[in-house]
Amino acid sequence: MTVDEELTHLEDAIRKLKIEYDVYFNGGTPRAPVDAQWRVESVVKKYSDAQRLSFAQRFRYNSLVQRYAMFSDMWRQKVKAREEGREPPRRREEPRPEPAAQPSSFAIQWNDPEQEQDKVERLFNVLVEAKKRCGESTDSLPMETFKRFVKQKTEQLKKDMACQQVEYVVEIENGQVRLKARGSS
Repeated sequence: MTVDEELTHLEDAIRKLKIEYDVYFNGGTPRAPVDAQWRVESVVKKYSDAQRLSFAQRFRYNSLVQRYAMFSDMWRQKVKAREEGREPPRRREEPRPEPAAQPSSFAIQWNDPEQEQDKVERLFNVLVEAKKRCGESTDSLPMETFKRFVKQKTEQLKKDMACQQVEYVVEIENGQVRLKARGSS
């Protein structure tokens, strides 16, 4: 193997060693990659006497050794911090259990929203809470506007569908809150 080929191999080995240390420090492997580090150091020592290298090869070798020394010092500090307990070892996070499933829909019905204000307020509170859970803004949803909307929608549905009561349902579909109204008898 020629000197240039070995320097290319050294460059690849340093890059792979950096990746292996990144995996180690992020908790992917339990052991530091000391074998790969030993192989890199043996090539570095092999060419430490400048007698066999041309000027261009020596320049490339020195830049590779500088990069390796920088990484090596960083890895040494991280290992030391971990051994001293200043940096806890990272572990792969286990998937967290899903929180208890909250109902994805709420239904309520009434005959006249003016007479059943408590039901309207309960529907409003459920709607606001569902929007907050889904990360939707509730700033443009004042209670008075909602009451007017519900009154108008109830009267319209009672007239269009010739029904006595209107049922309102708050549902979460694909991460978005939906308010649906339908006539019921």
